[in-house]
Amino acid sequence: MTSPIEIELKPSAHPLAAEERQARLANPGFGRFFTDNMVTIRWTEGRGWHDAQLVPYGPLEIDPANAVLHYGQTIFEGLKAYRSADGSIQTFRPYANAERFQASARRLAMPELPQETFVAAVEALVQQDAEWVPSQDEASLYLRPFMIATEVGLGVRPANEYLFLLIASPAGAYFSGGIKLAGSPRSTSGRAGGTGAAKCGGNYAASLVAQAQAAEKGCDQVVWLDAIERRWIEEMGGMNLYFVFGEGENARVVTPELSGSLLPGITRDSLLGIAGDLGYATEERKISTDEWRDGNAAGTLTEVFACGTAAVITPVGSVKSARGDWTVGDGNPGPVTLKLRDTLLALQTGRREDTHNWMHRIG
Repeated sequence: MTSPIEIELKPSAHPLAAEERQARLANPGFGRFFTDNMVTIRWTEGRGWHDAQLVPYGPLEIDPANAVLHYGQTIFEGLKAYRSADGSIQTFRPYANAERFQASARRLAMPELPQETFVAAVEALVQQDAEWVPSQDEASLYLRPFMIATEVGLGVRPANEYLFLLIASPAGAYFSGGIKLAGSPRSTSGRAGGTGAAKCGGNYAASLVAQAQAAEKGCDQVVWLDAIERRWIEEMGGMNLYFVFGEGENARVVTPELSGSLLPGITRDSLLGIAGDLGYATEERKISTDEWRDGNAAGTLTEVFACGTAAVITPVGSVKSARGDWTVGDGNPGPVTLKLRDTLLALQTGRREDTHNWMHRIG
């Protein structure tokens, strides 16, 4: 195992006053407020990773010819830190995020940050800004690691300079009673062999037109279909999807199989394990819009939900698509969805035994 490079601590000399910080923590929303500090690490060809620092949160100075502005070499991750009842702070599966960050870097011809350095950056920032970790039920500190090209020049090739950053933002509890989805074919970038399995900025930029069109139809999000046949379900915006067939202890929990065109979500992977722990049968396979619609009409498909780091689990209430519109179940969150959500949150906040060794204690 590679030892992480040392992170020099140069924290803000003027952190936010406790009273103002508590006011922000009382109603943080998502991505609205940021902690006092951030971590930066540079990479230069021939030198590798260097100049790892924890510094005051602040703006970046970027040259107009910076490669990231022209050729989009940028990747990111998302994970959370939770405060347990005993006051300790833990993160959920940070090494899984570090591994996926490396996979995204490989796909975009960027240098791979060692996993130990990724986790060391998380530990340094959370320890320094520990007072920003909320204590309310289901609230957390959202961590956003990202990396951008920083070489100045317009040559079309992988850059020879990069900057890794880690910022943090308190996040409040989020739960929707049943979102509305609109179906849309995925762009060619999401096809197998494209960048769909990487967590890169371009994938999210390409989704914004469909997202805006979904909003015009009164929907909250887009469910992506495959780009070739335009009928196989892949994922929802930036979240993975799950389908529940049957009811009670006989329910089967099914998610679209990884095909190289959808993101291998860490919450998705975790729920496969948790569903098995709870005694549910699990399956990864192709699911078509016809099976969704027909199973819903027949009552064999009983629940649908999306999952991801930010919202954890979000029930799907209804769908609008070229193949018709329908309501999932009675439009309300189902019992399997709620049980999976409660179990995952209990594990993340220290209220359930961590039999998978997923939690990483920080302080």
